[in-house]
Amino acid sequence: MPEELKIGNLFGGEAKGGLLDIPYGPAGDVDDADLVVLGAPIATPYASVGPYCSGGPEAIRNAVGWPGMGEHYDFDLGGTLLDGATAVDWGNLDCSETDFAYNRQLIASRVSQVLDAGAVPFVLGGDDSIPIPILAAYENHGPVTILQLDAHIDWRDEVQGERNGLSSNMRRASEMPWVESMVQIGARGSGSARPSDVQDALDWGVSFFPMRAIRSGGMRPIVEAIPEGASVYIALDIDALDPSVVPGVIGPAPGGFRYGEVADLFEAVAAKAKIVGFNIAEFAPQADVGNRGALVAARLTATALGFAARQRRTI
Repeated sequence: MPEELKIGNLFGGEAKGGLLDIPYGPAGDVDDADLVVLGAPIATPYASVGPYCSGGPEAIRNAVGWPGMGEHYDFDLGGTLLDGATAVDWGNLDCSETDFAYNRQLIASRVSQVLDAGAVPFVLGGDDSIPIPILAAYENHGPVTILQLDAHIDWRDEVQGERNGLSSNMRRASEMPWVESMVQIGARGSGSARPSDVQDALDWGVSFFPMRAIRSGGMRPIVEAIPEGASVYIALDIDALDPSVVPGVIGPAPGGFRYGEVADLFEAVAAKAKIVGFNIAEFAPQADVGNRGALVAARLTATALGFAARQRRTI
C-alpha cells in the first residue's frame, strides 16, 4: 500500500508497538500481562512447498495499527480493544527453515511460558502445522476443547513421510489426552482428506459442521456443540474465509465464511466458554491482493483478542 494511503499517517506517524499497537516486550517476560501475542513464522512445512507463510505474522501486524489505537473505540467490540486488560507482543520466534523439530520445541516452550504465567497466548502463523506444538503446551493446562475453522479437516496421519505437517494438526491433537473435544467448522470442497480420515475423526468424536450444513442450519448449532464453560482453544486457518475475502492462502476454496460471520461466532463462543488460546495460520502475504487478506486476518485476531480480554477483566 502506498505510504500516503496508510490510515496511520492521519494520526501522526508509524505505529510504535506490535500487533494493534500492543507494546513489544522481551520474549519470555509476561510481566503480569493478561494476553501475550507471539509470531511463529515456521513450524513444520512440507518440502514441496517450503515456508510459504513465514511472512504472515509481520503482514498481519502491519495491516492495521497506529499510535494509540488501543484507546480508540472499536465498534466490533463495543469499547476499546483490551477494555482494561493488558497485553504484550513478544515479536516473532527465531524459527529455522530446516530444523523443524527445533521449531516445534521452541513454539511449545514459549507457549508454555505464557500458560504457566496464567496468560492467554495469541499466536500468529505461519504454516498450518503450528497448532501441533502450541496444543502440546497445554498438557498441564487442560482439558481443552478445540474450535477449528478451516476449509480442510487436517486429519491425515502423514504426508510425504511427515506426521507433524499442515494436513495432520487435528489428528495429532486428537492424540493428546488433554484435548477432550473438537468442533471443526467450515470444511468444503475437496482437500487432502480421504474417507478413512473423515471416519477416524467421527469415531474419535469430532463434531463436524461443513459449510453446506452451516448454510442450511446457521451458526447456532456450532455454539451449542461447545460445552458450557469449556476452555476453548480457537484454531483459525484463514482459508476458512472465502477467497474473495482472503485471497492469500495456499488452499483457496470457494464458499467460505465472511468476516462478520466469524466475528459474531467469536462473540457467541466467548459468552458461553473461556477462550484459553488462539492461533491464526496459512496467511500467505505474497498471494494477497491489496492487503485485503492481511486486514481481515488482523481484524479477526483483534476480535478474538478483544473478547478474551473482556473475559480476563471479569476474572
